[in-house]
This record gives sequence, C-alpha cells and structure tokens, in this order.
Amino acid sequence: MRRWLPVILFLFFLCSSALAAGTVYVAELSGTINPVSAGYIVRALSDAQEKAELFVLLLDTPGGLASSMDEITRAFLNSHIPIATYVYPRGARAASAGAFIMMASHIAAMSPGTHIGAAHPVAIQPIPTGDNKGAMPEEMAHKITNDAVANIRSLANLRGRNADLAERFVLESISLTETEALDSNIIDIISNNLSELLDSLDGKEIDINGERIALSTSGLNIYKRVMNPREKFLFRILDPNVAYLLMMLGILGIFFELSHPGAIFPGVVGGISLLLALYAFQILPINYAGIFLILFGIVLFIIDIKVPSYGLLSLGGIVSLLIGSFLLTSGNEEFLRISWRTILPTVIFVAAFFIFVIAAALLAQKRQVRTGMKGLIGETGYAVDDFVDGKGKVFVHGEYWHANSLDIIKKGSEVIVTDVSGMTLTVKPK
Repeated sequence: MRRWLPVILFLFFLCSSALAAGTVYVAELSGTINPVSAGYIVRALSDAQEKAELFVLLLDTPGGLASSMDEITRAFLNSHIPIATYVYPRGARAASAGAFIMMASHIAAMSPGTHIGAAHPVAIQPIPTGDNKGAMPEEMAHKITNDAVANIRSLANLRGRNADLAERFVLESISLTETEALDSNIIDIISNNLSELLDSLDGKEIDINGERIALSTSGLNIYKRVMNPREKFLFRILDPNVAYLLMMLGILGIFFELSHPGAIFPGVVGGISLLLALYAFQILPINYAGIFLILFGIVLFIIDIKVPSYGLLSLGGIVSLLIGSFLLTSGNEEFLRISWRTILPTVIFVAAFFIFVIAAALLAQKRQVRTGMKGLIGETGYAVDDFVDGKGKVFVHGEYWHANSLDIIKKGSEVIVTDVSGMTLTVKPK
C-alpha cells in the first residue's frame, strides 16, 4: 500500500490542479447564421455562464439572417463572462452578420489568411420596383441601412473599436484582411491556433459590464460544446439546397402514392420530406412565385399523362420547373441561394421521371386489353352455322356467342373478334 501512495497522491494533485484551473467553453459555427445556429450559440453561452471562465466562438460564416444575428449579439452584450470570437481556421471569414458578432465580442481575434467585413444589408424578399427588378424600395433600403450602421457603430464603440471603419463595412461593403483589421483597431489579436490565442489572452484586461478584469487563461481546460443531433439535423435542413431537394422528393413521393394507392412507403417519405421542406422555407427567404411555378410545372406533367399533347405539356412543365427553381431564392445573398449545380440535375431527374411515366401510360393505352369483355378482341374461333343477314353464332374462347359481321361467313370458317357490344361479338373472317 505504501508503494502506491505516491502515485495516488500524484494523481490527486493532477485532478485538483485541473479542477482549480477552470474551463474555457468553445463553440463552433461554420456556415450560415440562422435560428438553429443562433439557438446553439446562445445555449452554449448560457451553459458557459455557470461553468466557465471564458467563452470562445470559432467563427467561419458568410453571414445570415439579421434576426438570428441580433439574438447572438444580444446574448453577447449581456454576458457576465468574457467572450472571444475567433475567425478560424485559415481561409475562414466573418462576413455580413459575422462582422456584427465580432464587434459584439469582448475579444475579436483572427487567424492568418482570414477576412472580415462586407456587411451591407440585403433584402430577403425583394420587391420589384421600376426598372430595377428585385431591388428594395429606396426608402426601405435607406431605413434598413441606417439601422445597421447605428447597430454596428454602437457595438464598436462599446468594445472600444474603430466605429468609423466598422460603419464602412455596412455602407461600402468593404472587407479587411486580418493584418488590416488589427492595424485598424477592428480586432485585438492574430493567432495561429486556439492554444496560441489562450496564451495571448493571459493577463489581458477587458471591460465586463463596466468592471475591468484581468484574464487568467493559462492552463484552462478546454471544453468543446458541439451541436446536439437535433441541432445538427435542423441546421442541415436549413441549407437552401437541402430544403429544395426535400421539396422535390416530397412532391414525387406524394404523386407516386396518389397514382399507386397502397404503396405507403413513397407517401410516408414524401409527406415527411415535404413537411421538412416547409419548415425550412418558413425560415429561409424564398420567392413564392417560384413555388407556384414549380407546382404548375408538376401539374403540366400530370395533365400530359391524361391528355396527349405530343410533348408540348411536358416541355412547358420542364420550362416552368426550371424557371421556378431559379426564381425560388433569387435576390438572396449567395449563401441563401440554391446552387445551379443542385437545380439542373434535379430538374433533369424530375423531367425524366415524368416522361417515363407518360411514356408508360401511352404504351398502356395502346396495349391490347387482356381482361374482361374487351379482352376477347383479337381472339379467334369458328362459325357454328352460316351467317344470315349478317348474324350468326360463333364459338370463341370455349363459349358460344351471338355475333354480327359485315362479311359473308360460312359454317366452320375461322373468324376473329373485332369488337364486343354487350353479349354480342362483331367478327370478320380470319
């Protein structure tokens, strides 16, 4: 027992040191700023308020929704622990709404090869006005821009940063490299990695709700707060490309279920996919004219199954589907638009699916009937007696039938059925 006592004491010392060292919570946002990512960051920060000495957000975003950005900045402004937002890894950016989040942080840091800025507000559902289709009305654009300018200036002034340059992020959509941002007093630190950032922050004084405190980040335990499975799933759905694919899958699934009642699986998958797409489109900025054009295109395909149009209706459906798909997210910022690399293969697949269904329906209409009374058409038999005044009896398909014919038919001659009317056949000599 004495032999193990030093080992036990050493392990106890290590555990005590780790507990005494404190914790830094690290959250990561890579992608658009939306209600799901905002909820994740706010929940991670709320958890950190009780358990950590420092909260670090690793940021790489092209921007996002203003409402979600406001939710994050509001939580940052009311935090009673220090918050460091770190644009990481190399090649990352804090664009648009990401620039506001950087300004709201107590510490703004960037890694080499990153950039910040381009925060001019963009209409999420443009209103066509005059010759400039898809642009915001001038008065509304002026109001939104002024509000964004006041917001970013307020955040920059609160954190002691260059408010005039931050204003240019909004008014002129300028972007800065990490060195330009550091030299211009937009950020505080350039660090190669998280460990280097924590070492650089050790002893740095910051203002927390009017109180100056010195950071002690040496030896902090790092705890990474990742999205839970539900958040990851919903965050993925809010990708415009994924939402678009779910909508198309939902439409196809429901169509297949209605055309083949009882299949069940396509209907279930289609219904779930369509509901998930509706959830995404409730949050994402979309143009409803695009949805109507997509639905109109599907209707044209369905009509072409019933009404022979020699391909004209299908052609109209393809054009309507293509225009509607591009129009669905037109006018949005690039990260909120559906990629043409997603649209083109999807439209081709949907068009091929309906063209296959239309071709199968046309072949079925031309195929000879094999069941019921009409199934007798094309069958052969023989005359039981001579036809008198075009009427007589025939033996067809193991049964005796009354028959009519415009031809002269003698007893025992072979006949072929050309039509069925009630219980009487129309025949001709084979």
